[in-house]
Amino acid sequence: MGDPRKFRGKYSGPAHPWQAARIEEESIVVREYGMRTKRELWKVESKLKGFKNQAKRLIALRSEQAKLEGKQLLGRLNNLGLLPVDAVLDDVLALTLKNLLDRRLQTLLLKKGFAKTPLQSRQFIVHEHVFVGKKQVCSPCYLVPISEEGQIGIIATSSLANPEHPERVTKKVIHEVKAPAEVKKEAPKEVKKEEPKHKPVAAKKEHKAGEKK
Repeated sequence: MGDPRKFRGKYSGPAHPWQAARIEEESIVVREYGMRTKRELWKVESKLKGFKNQAKRLIALRSEQAKLEGKQLLGRLNNLGLLPVDAVLDDVLALTLKNLLDRRLQTLLLKKGFAKTPLQSRQFIVHEHVFVGKKQVCSPCYLVPISEEGQIGIIATSSLANPEHPERVTKKVIHEVKAPAEVKKEAPKEVKKEEPKHKPVAAKKEHKAGEKK
């Protein structure tokens, strides 16, 4: 028998596991893009780091082989829709995590209106309802080439292929504005003057002792 197969990690996690600021930022990104675990985010970060490390190495070299590998790297990134055709190796260093996350199949399926939420988009892909080009894809992290971006859709044999499917139709809430009821104008009521309960005491006549008229 040959040597046992050696499995290599496809990503590298954070250097320090307990950093409050980093944990909060990762949680926001995971919720925004509908990821299942942070492991998916770390895989994308490792892929981005790999592109940048390769670009740094090729920028430092001046050989013909480095130029050839540089063209291949730029061609691959252009095919993924991450860089324009006239990009250079320095542009690779300017790529951000958001650039790669926006090219995931889960994100593009949501942007095209096939799903209502990122989690629903993920569910459609994992349950094998989605195709890209001529192949069925069940990985939400799949980076869609720019040539296949217009070929994303729902498999014809799936019940979700119907645009009127309840899971695809967005419910529209219509608020009816009722006209205000007419206010009847009533004649002003006569205000009765209330008589004082206690009648004023008549002024007493002044009598002065010993004074005669």
